[in-house]
This record gives sequence, C-alpha cells and structure tokens, in this order.
Amino acid sequence: MKQELFVQRYRHEWDTFEHWLNVRGESAKDARSTRRQWHGLGDTEIPARYRRLCQQLALARRRGYSPVLVERLQLLMQRGHTLLYRTPAPRWRRLAMFLLAGFPRLVREERFCMTLSALLFWLPVAAIFIATQYRPELSSALFDASTLHKFEAMYDPHDAAHALGRGSETDLAMFGFYIWNNISIGFKTFASGLLAGIGAVVVLLTNGVMIGGVAGHLQAIGSGDPFWRFVAGHSPFELTAIVIAGGAGLRLGLNLMAPGQRRRVDALIDGGRRGALLCAGVLVMLLIAAFIEAFWSSIGWMPAGVKYSVSALLWLSVGWWLWRGGRNAAFDGTAGEGATR
Repeated sequence: MKQELFVQRYRHEWDTFEHWLNVRGESAKDARSTRRQWHGLGDTEIPARYRRLCQQLALARRRGYSPVLVERLQLLMQRGHTLLYRTPAPRWRRLAMFLLAGFPRLVREERFCMTLSALLFWLPVAAIFIATQYRPELSSALFDASTLHKFEAMYDPHDAAHALGRGSETDLAMFGFYIWNNISIGFKTFASGLLAGIGAVVVLLTNGVMIGGVAGHLQAIGSGDPFWRFVAGHSPFELTAIVIAGGAGLRLGLNLMAPGQRRRVDALIDGGRRGALLCAGVLVMLLIAAFIEAFWSSIGWMPAGVKYSVSALLWLSVGWWLWRGGRNAAFDGTAGEGATR
C-alpha cells in the first residue's frame, strides 16, 4: 500500500486519538473548555485504538514510509503509553472523583431514562396525594386497617413525647435497618429492568402510589406536620436515588429490547455496566439518606422551620451536584483509568 493511501485511510483515527490525548493529558485548568465540548472517543474504545496505532506504526516502519510519518506515529504511541499506563490515583481519590464528577455526568448522559423514571415516580405520588385529599376513603383501598393505624400512631401530632415515628434511643438500630431497606429497594428497582424494562416501570409506579398514599392519608387526617418534619431531611437523597435507580433499570430494559445496531448481548452488557456505575452512586446516596433518617429525621423537638430549611438546602445541593458535577472536570478519575487498563 502506498504511503498516500495509508495516510488517507488512517489519518482520521490518528487525529481523533491525538485529540483524546490532548484532552486527557491537559491539566484540569487548561482542559475545562475543551472538556465541555468533547464528544469524541469514549474511554472504553482507547485500548483497541492504541493497539491499532501500534500495528500501524509497525507497518509504517516495515514498509519504509517517510521519517515524518513514522515520527508522528511514534510520538502518538509514546504519549498513549505514558497516559494509559501511568500510576493510577489512590482508590479513595478515584472514588471521590467518581462521586463528584463521573456519577452526575453519567446521570446526565442518561437524561431520557432519568426523565421517564422521574415521571413514572412523581406523577403517581402527586396524583394519589391530591386524590386522597378529596376522597380520604381511597386510603383504605391502598392499605389495610392495621397499616393505617400504625402510620397514624407513628405520626400522631398529639404525642406527648414529641417523637417523630419513634424514639431517639433506637437511632443506631434503625440506621442499620434503613441501610438494608433503602439499598434493597434501590437494587430491586434497578434489577427489575431485566424484565424488558416493565419491572422497573411497575416498581416505580408502585413506590409512587405507596408514598403518595401514605402522605395523602396523613395529611387528610391532620397528621401532616409530624410526617413532613420526619421525611423532609432524608427525602432529597432517598427519593432522588430511587429515581436514578429506576432510570438505570429502564436503560437496562431498553438495551435489552432495542439493542440498535449492536448484538443484544453486547447492548445488555453495556446497559449493565452503566447501570452498575449508576447503582454505585445510588448506594452512596442511600447510605447518606439512611444516616440522616436515623439520626436527624426523628428529632421531634427541632422547630419545623429548621427542618424545612435544612431540607431545602439538601434539595438544592443534590440538584446542583447532579446538574453541574463533572462539567468542569478534565478527568473524572474513574471510568477513564479503569477503562484503559
């Protein structure tokens, strides 16, 4: 093959690989503007591209192509080797960078599934809550009498002890319970996506109906104040995590049912990999929610204004994190290093 044809065939690969090296090799300060506009190679494609580059360099040498071409390929190969095989950041740093940048970026990449998940969850919450204000008897269709009595006793506004749901002496034990309960709900929401995505839809709708039913019933009977003061603190992390887990489950189902140009098994593996990364972030969110629920939410003497102010601050923080996290980071420290090893 003549050198001109060789260059014409592979020049685009070299330019793209060089662009990736420039973005990944720059400092965070210099790469911010470039990173915002980066829509090129994914990190998972780089190992294969690097091997192709090494093969092309060997061919160029064996065929006696010009020193300029060989030198360029040699430089790309050396830069690629330095970047791909550099010493990885400490695990704690990679975890922190993933949570701060990689996770919110991945959530935004799946905006379609996340939006659909949010609608499937929040619309039933709002619909059932509003319906029970006009038709309180609907609560009896959703819960049996003993369950309703239990909720009413937990959030009794006339409780002399001013306890929200329980006493503070059970904080540590409930922390373990909340961890198990929250994580099991998040995992079920994601894993149910394997049922062609229908499972995730059902879980989201069911959770929305149940939460809306409990909130609506307690509001309708005059127990709304203790209920809202209890859930205000941990709901930003817990409810957002459920929506994200649902979005990951929907992505899994969509990849299974509509793989596009890929083989179904490859699409499913990709959906599972992305879902696993999303679930790692969901796990951390649910741990935070469990901690807040165990040690903050049940404090009954705290003024409602303080509870709601803290809740508003947490909602804003979660929203800002998912909206802005990773936008100015040149390298998230997780997916990139892990994928290129």
